[in-house]
Amino acid sequence: MTIRRRLVLGCLLLSASAHADPASPVGDWRTFDDRTGRERGLVRITETKEGLAARVLATVDPAEGQHVCEKCTDDRKDSPIIGLEILRGMHRDGDGWAGGRILDPETGSIYQCEMHLEDGGRRLVVRGYVGFSLFGRSQVWVRQK
Repeated sequence: MTIRRRLVLGCLLLSASAHADPASPVGDWRTFDDRTGRERGLVRITETKEGLAARVLATVDPAEGQHVCEKCTDDRKDSPIIGLEILRGMHRDGDGWAGGRILDPETGSIYQCEMHLEDGGRRLVVRGYVGFSLFGRSQVWVRQK
């Protein structure tokens, strides 16, 4: 592939990502701690053959980005936090997405997960829970512009 074609392809990909579909959670999201409200980092949601998945792109605290998931008990054990897949297997369910699992890298715990978009696709409410959604916690992620 010529350099010119690569540049054109790169520009098209950047343009497509800059105009994310507000009806889809695919894209980049700023994450916030649900207890403190403090910004934690940046996560990218992508579509895979198993459903939607999310990986950590960056952390606000550079020291956090140097950590690995020591407490993980599955294939993510000792994986670096940057690049860590924290969300797996989400599928469309009515007005939202459900059926997946979300990982808390601090504890290594994996929770059932559901999520839905608000505010015209600018906010994503992500809820992790055990058993019933009533017994869980929600975080609001903000779409990265």
